[in-house]
Amino acid sequence: MENRPQWGTRAGFILAAAGSAIGLGNIWRFPAVAYENGGGAFFLPYLFALLTAGIPLLILEFTMGHKYRGSAPLSFARMNKKTEWIGWWQVGISFIISIYYGAIIAWAMSYSVFSFNLNWGNDTAGFLFGDYLNITDPGKFDGFVPGVLLPLILVWVIALGVLYRGVKRGIELANKIFIPALLVLFLIIVVRALTLEGAVDGLNAFFKPDWSAISSGKVWVAAYGQIFFSLSIAFAIMITYSSYLPKKSDITNNAFITGFANSSFELLAGIGVFSILGFMAMQQGEAVSDVVSAGVGLAFVVFPAVINELPALNGLFGFLFFGSLVLAGLSSLISIIETYIAGLQDKFKISRSKAVIFGGGFAAIVSLMFATRGGLWFLDVMDYFINSFGVALAGLVQVIVVVWFAKELKSLQAHANSVSDIKLTGLLGGWWKISLAFITPAVLGYMMIDNIRTNISEVYGAGDGISRAFTVQYGWAVAIGVIVLGFLLTLVKWKKDTVEVPQSSSKEVSK
Repeated sequence: MENRPQWGTRAGFILAAAGSAIGLGNIWRFPAVAYENGGGAFFLPYLFALLTAGIPLLILEFTMGHKYRGSAPLSFARMNKKTEWIGWWQVGISFIISIYYGAIIAWAMSYSVFSFNLNWGNDTAGFLFGDYLNITDPGKFDGFVPGVLLPLILVWVIALGVLYRGVKRGIELANKIFIPALLVLFLIIVVRALTLEGAVDGLNAFFKPDWSAISSGKVWVAAYGQIFFSLSIAFAIMITYSSYLPKKSDITNNAFITGFANSSFELLAGIGVFSILGFMAMQQGEAVSDVVSAGVGLAFVVFPAVINELPALNGLFGFLFFGSLVLAGLSSLISIIETYIAGLQDKFKISRSKAVIFGGGFAAIVSLMFATRGGLWFLDVMDYFINSFGVALAGLVQVIVVVWFAKELKSLQAHANSVSDIKLTGLLGGWWKISLAFITPAVLGYMMIDNIRTNISEVYGAGDGISRAFTVQYGWAVAIGVIVLGFLLTLVKWKKDTVEVPQSSSKEVSK
């Protein structure tokens, strides 16, 4: 008889899963990716990617976690002992992401406060890289930056505090607060953005379809990449979260709701961001294409410049925007840390409090490197390599192993059908199998080959002064290191009977 913690309600699980998927990338990555890949026409390959990779993979991971009722390493071990290393590999990827993700949330916290007095002044780039991050050369630490260190400590206190309280009283409760609050804040931002002068020009640029673009293979790869990276797939989160579902749970329906909730928020973010960029372009007398940006530059350089130009309530608007980033980031960070908290509990049979203190505490200490003057360089390189050669490769290996080597697709399909209202039978069953057996491996395989070819011929970040040696030390070594770690952790034996699949649960919650 298992005694695994469970979500209190179905809504709690969906909010937590959606909260994991809805992160910083939805706000600062999707709008620019859509604009650069055909504008309105991009939504066709994006929807196709959602239906042939995003939702099928979500169903696969939800089913694995629910059927095998364990963290990612335990679920893979219960499916087939030879595949346990994939679970640890994904947990290792989550560990790396968690240590730098908290730093970005810390920046957003600082900027929430800066908003009230517009501390960034007129030179927003100079303020970010000089006054705030006090950045030094790549590869150097050169001491802590107190303005980053203090909010980073606060981020870890909040995240670990939530995780310490457990699945129902911690993660579920936090997401029931964070996600509705995020939606309210962001809706206020979008409504205000739509009323700005020039917003129509921004929306025209965002939605105007360039149908010739969809004949390009790169646009379709970009669509699959956006779906893949924004749904928290292949870094152990969805397997872990679904392992806390009660026995009677509608897995396929939950996957559709989570997938479409994430995409709906991305569309909302696109409307808000491009309305604001349209306003900025008009203020500067430039075309919208000249002010489009993404990532750290969009959030911490372009948006502060836009906030400076607003006719009224600049400080409040800035606080709402950076507050949205904090909420979106925290809900994702909590899910990422939970993967190794759960993995440590399952493998070493330690209490949740010890797993949070030792696992989360170790990650918090390592993350302090991103609060140094050289922190941005480490963050940039690790983020690029762990996403390109960690998440994407782990997803490719996962789907190939499950479908073609372990041959578990039929078994997982039967389990999903036994508990779900939406059955994977007939056309729907065929769609799920074809998507996972052929379409997803083909697209991810192409992405991986293209990534490897590009990174061998070019040095990532060379234009910014990053050397090949630096990318090897903090990029390639990290991406390969988590694979090695995955194999090493499989050498530790499971406690007696742990790998046996539990037959029933002591505490079931109705769907």
